[in-house]
This record gives sequence, structure tokens and C-alpha cells, in this order.
Amino acid sequence: MTLRIRRIAYRFALLLALAAVVPLIAYGFISIFSLQRGTRESVIAGNQNVATRAAEEIRRYMVTHADLLRALSADLQDTGLETRQQDQILKNFVLQFREFREITLFDEGGAMVATSRIGKPRIAIPKNGQPVSDRVTMSPIHVDEDLLPTSVFAIHLTRLNQPSGWLAGEFNLEEMWRMVDHIRIGDHGFALVIAPGGALIAHGDPDKKALVAKTMNMAAHPLIATARAQADGAPVSREYVDGDGQATLGVAARIAQLGWTVIVEQPTAEAYASATVLQQQLVVAISVALLLMISVGYLFGRSFLIPIFALKRGTQAVAEGQLDTRVDIRTGDEFADLGDAFNTMADRLVRLQEDVKRQERQAMFGRVAAGLVHDLSHPIQNIGNSLRLLDRDDLDAESRDLFRRTIEREIATLKRFMDDLRHLVKPKPIERFPMDVTASVADIVESMRGEAERNGLTLEASYADGPLLINGDRFALGRVYRNLLTNAIQATEPGGRVAIATARAGDWIEVRVTDTGSGIPPERLAAIFDDFVTTKRRGLGLGLAISKRIVEQLDGTIMVDSEVGRGTAFTLRFPASDERAQHAAAS
Repeated sequence: MTLRIRRIAYRFALLLALAAVVPLIAYGFISIFSLQRGTRESVIAGNQNVATRAAEEIRRYMVTHADLLRALSADLQDTGLETRQQDQILKNFVLQFREFREITLFDEGGAMVATSRIGKPRIAIPKNGQPVSDRVTMSPIHVDEDLLPTSVFAIHLTRLNQPSGWLAGEFNLEEMWRMVDHIRIGDHGFALVIAPGGALIAHGDPDKKALVAKTMNMAAHPLIATARAQADGAPVSREYVDGDGQATLGVAARIAQLGWTVIVEQPTAEAYASATVLQQQLVVAISVALLLMISVGYLFGRSFLIPIFALKRGTQAVAEGQLDTRVDIRTGDEFADLGDAFNTMADRLVRLQEDVKRQERQAMFGRVAAGLVHDLSHPIQNIGNSLRLLDRDDLDAESRDLFRRTIEREIATLKRFMDDLRHLVKPKPIERFPMDVTASVADIVESMRGEAERNGLTLEASYADGPLLINGDRFALGRVYRNLLTNAIQATEPGGRVAIATARAGDWIEVRVTDTGSGIPPERLAAIFDDFVTTKRRGLGLGLAISKRIVEQLDGTIMVDSEVGRGTAFTLRFPASDERAQHAAAS
């Protein structure tokens, strides 16, 4: 029986090989040809895309700064400013936009009117400049004493449609150099920028930057004439041998508005390296496939489908979460080893699952502990400070009463915090009473001033005139205010500002908390009110979640606006209540 199975396996393997070898070889040749052509087209298209995007970025960079100069000219025209004021505007502009080394205002005769320099200007009105944007021209690029490319932007000023002078600015193109340096393709692909006359403006290859200082003329570059002859301005490509004798793939994109040409060069050996590797891999894959055909025929003759189906059923069971599934394969060959490996993997998955659960429990316990310390430290510190002050013999009765009320308030806050944790999953209904929002905010602000001062911050409060009445829970809202102020203080660097303000907006009462802190990234804003989500290193991530629930239980809303590096603003809105009886009750 074993001999018969072996013969069937040999025959099946031979038949399968004969049936597959001819189409497989034909497929191999076609695939190699298609791979070479497709890879070449893909590489060229990718490099053209890089050159086009680089050209657009450079054009946008130049036009943007030209527009800035045009905007400055609008500030200086027909404004009746004194020379001293014009000087100050030009100096402020140069300080704000450091790409401009010097900006000088000339009258129609070419005499200086105002300048950003201390002393005489170094620049003059450029003649026959290249247009950059509306009414702004640019002088030819030259290299300054620091071996950096520099140009002069100029705009002709008019008053009542009559020429009235010139505004010229010396523009440093060092930032454009950095843009070109960042354009890399592979390890040896670099970009270069060529001016209309053929002068080399920038080169991304560190070994060839000296060519820019030597004002090398690139008019004879193989791609220059081809790019300029392209009527529709589309990028062009070509393979050639560069000045170092290296076969190179080059693509060029024109910046029509400036007359510049952006060229991206890459050695062909590197550009098509992936195609060569893929071709070799394809040959190896075809050879391996032929051998696998023979092996598959032989193994199929030995009814190898049975262990395959056993492994398939076991894999599906594990994928469905049945980690106790095991397979029993006793063929005595590789399938038996595969079955043992599968069983070992399943055992390992069970252990890994238990490890993950244990680590999650440990991590959650750590977050809970850190969060408890974070949320309880401030009330406990206030209680401790008040108790120490109560022990002083020179304390008057009014101060003792103030510290006693502080202790009572913070103890109430601690009790409320425990209630929040107890009712986190199933929130406890909030009791509503008439209350003055401004008064409740003022209490929290006074209790938080010490923490703000310890962090080197300014805590500002702005209250609306008169009472702002709502139906709310003073303790619950106090927790919301404290949470928002604490978050703002922790997110703001020393010297910053945290502000809280109350106001009336129609039928709504607003409380707004703002800071000048680090801000919240846009991708995290949508989840900051979820349970156990926090942008801080410490804390449970429950503060904003509980705050949102409290606000919504009071029929209010909470919104957040944030900009990274500028700060964050939380806005609470509650329905206003102006009934006299409630006003009296709140008082």
C-alpha cells in the first residue's frame, strides 16, 4: 500500500510539473519584461512627481515672500507716515521676516527715504528684474559675502496712479537651500535649481555646493533645452552620463513664473536597483515554484489534505477565540511537527493572554493610583495648610473662620470625589438648586490662586455684572471648575496666563477657561472627554469625562478649542434662570 501511494505521488508530481512548466516559463519571461518596463515607468513618474512638488514649493516660497513685500508696500503708500515711522515699520518687518536682510524705501529719483538698516542702505533699485508676482520683480541671483544666494525684490509704488517711488528688499535664499537639501531620492539622488540664464542657484549634493559659489553655468545641461522646449510645461525625463561619468536618470520641472528649472538626478543603478532585485527574485520564485509543483504532487499523492484540514479547523477555532483547541496529527512527518508547533503556539497564546491581562491590571492599578494622587493632592494640601495656620496664636477670628470654611469646603470636595468614583459607571442624579455661577466660580478661583502662584502663573478672573442664576449643583460645578483650572495650570509653562470669565449670552450663562499652554493636538481633541483618556503623564483620565457628565446632567454643554503651542479654551454653557424666587434662594 505504501509503495502504491508512492508511485501515485511520483506520477502526479511528474504530470503536474509537465502541465505547469511550459506556461510557468512563458509567464516568467512576460513577467520579467513587464516588470522592467513597469518599474522604469514607475521610477520616472515618482521622480517627476518629486521634481514637480519641489518646483511648486519653491515657487510658493518665492511668491509668498514677494506678496509679503507687496503687503508692506500697501502699508507705506498713501498713509501720510513720517520718515521715523516708516523706518520703524521697515525694521519691525525685517525682524519679523528674517529672510529679508534689508528693506529700503526710495523716492522716484532713487534717493533713500527710509531703511531698515542703521546707516546707509546696501541695496539699490534693481533694473530689468524678473517678475515674481503682481508688480513685484526680482533681480538676478548673486552670492553674497557669506556664500549664500541672495536676490533683491522690488515693487514700484504709485500714488493716485502716478509713480511715487520704490520699495526694495534684499532677500536671503538660504531657506530655499534647505528646501533643496531636503529633497532626496534614495541615497544618491539630489535636486538642483537653475536660473533662466543657466546659473546654478542651489544644489542638494553636499559635495557640489561649491559649484554654486563658483556661479557655475549649467546652460549645457542635457535637460535644460528639453524642459524649455516643453510647450505645456510638463516635467521631462532623460537618461544621460553626468559630468562625473556616471549613468544618471534626470527629471526636470519648470517654474514658469520665475523662469527657473528644478532638476532631480539619481544614478540609474540606484534608480532601477529595485527592478533588478525584483527580477532576480522573480527568477528564483519561478524556480522554487517548479520545485514546489513537484513536491505538491508527491505530497498530494500521500493524502496530505487530511492534516491540512485538521490544521485549518484548529486555526479557525483559535481565530474564533477557542484557545483550548488542539490538533492531533500522527503522520510522522513535517505535518506532525507543524501540528506540534500549532499546539505549542496555542499554549503560548494562552500564557500570553494571561500575561496581557495581568499587565493590563497592573497598568490600570498604576493609573488609578497616580490619578488618585493627582486629584486628591490639592484638597489635602489646602486642608493641611489651613490646619497649620489655625495653630498660630496671632491669628484673628476672621482668619480662623476663613481657614475653617476652607477645610470644610475641601473635605466636601473629597467626599464629592469619592462619590464620583463610586458612581463612575452609573452616575448619581445631580440635585439642582438655584445658584449664582459667579459666586461659585469666585470661590474656586480663590482656592486655586496659591497653586497658580506656586507654578509661576497669573490666574485672572473676570466676572459679569450682577448675579448669573442657573439651576445647578454648587459642589458638582465646583469640581468642574477646579478640574479645568488644574488642567490649565499644569499645561502652562511658568510666566503664562490662566483666565476664567463668566458672562451672559442671551438665554445662556457662559463660563470660559483659557490658558496659554501647550495646546492639544487636533487628532486627540475628539477623545479628551472619554473615560481614561488623558494628555498628561499623570492622572486617571477621568476629570474631563466626569466634568462632561456633570455639565450634561445640568442641561449644559462643554466645548473645547485648542491650538498646539498657543493654548486651550473650554467653554461651559448653562440655561439661564432669572426668576426672583430663585434669585433670593441663591442669595
